Amino acid sequence: MNIRKAAPSDQMGILDCLRVAFEPYRQSYTPEAFHDTVLDAGTIGTRLQMMTVFVAVRDDVVIGTIGCQVTHHQEGHLRGMAVRPECQGSNAARLLLAAAESELKARGCRRVTLDTTLPLQRATHFYEKSGYRRTGTTTDFFGMPLFEYAKLLQVAN
Repeated sequence: MNIRKAAPSDQMGILDCLRVAFEPYRQSYTPEAFHDTVLDAGTIGTRLQMMTVFVAVRDDVVIGTIGCQVTHHQEGHLRGMAVRPECQGSNAARLLLAAAESELKARGCRRVTLDTTLPLQRATHFYEKSGYRRTGTTTDFFGMPLFEYAKLLQVAN
């Protein structure tokens, strides 16, 4: 498995990864929230322009993805983390998260946030195990509660 920054040629692989990873949760999402989560041919380009996107690739197939960006001075945000169901437990999620956190640290971020929904209990457990804690901030995500988690990053001086 190789973790690297996504290239424009990875767009279809990222879309497929997001689609298969979130398909089991489709009925738990509102249609608008599901569409915003899995993206489409139009919105994937915007994500690649606005965020640094990483992919986990095995045998030329995108098996995982995560996006990160600096949102405020010294604060980063993660979005769109997914690992294909057949590859969950392969260490891809841990390596993708480490790559995104490393990118944000290199850009001077001291804190990173992410948002998740109630149906994603496995992901929530993974984030908590990785040092993320619920902040108490809940927002509306197309008719679904969206829970914010945050982690302080150790940044070298």
